[in-house]
Amino acid sequence: MIASPLLTADVLIAYSAYFVGSASPGPSNLAIMSLAMSAGRKSALTFALGVVSGSFFWALLASLGLSAVLATYSECLVAIKIAGGLYLLWLGFKSARSAFGADKPLAQNGGQREPLGRLYVRGLLLHLTNPKAILVWLSIVSLSMSPAGGASHMTQVVLGCMGIGVCVFTSYAVLFSTGSARRIYLAIRRWLDGSLAIMFGIAGIKLLTSKT
Repeated sequence: MIASPLLTADVLIAYSAYFVGSASPGPSNLAIMSLAMSAGRKSALTFALGVVSGSFFWALLASLGLSAVLATYSECLVAIKIAGGLYLLWLGFKSARSAFGADKPLAQNGGQREPLGRLYVRGLLLHLTNPKAILVWLSIVSLSMSPAGGASHMTQVVLGCMGIGVCVFTSYAVLFSTGSARRIYLAIRRWLDGSLAIMFGIAGIKLLTSKT
């Protein structure tokens, strides 16, 4: 019996697609970036862990046949889309309030202003209410389906993509919590928070008004 190669063409395509989807600037990455600069590395890594947990949840459901469930109960995706849009608008409101609020001292990398448990839940909710995350995982699972590979092939792809996700999200937390990044944040805090408010607001409205 000849073992199938680990990195086949469809596996590489799936990994590449997931890397592009997870590394490109989106609500999760922007939130991690902002939190890393304002609250420090520990807070950002905790938030990123929540994002990764949400991603793993959708990966598990996609592997178990989420597409068939959504085809039967399409209102589930509509409910998730509404919840995601409202959550993005709430994040936009928080960013706008921060942009117009008084300057506050940055938390040190060893501490945080917000409890870590709450930060984890925030990251988890952000990814659980993101329809894009669901659709990305459905496409990844579709790409990983190989008649020759079977279930083990899909498991390899899902675990590999999860490893990529952990690296991407934690890298945002580490890179943007450096001293130089946080000094830049101090100088452009209002502009950055204002830009985040606009981006979260546009993303939320687009999600709420989209027909798909």
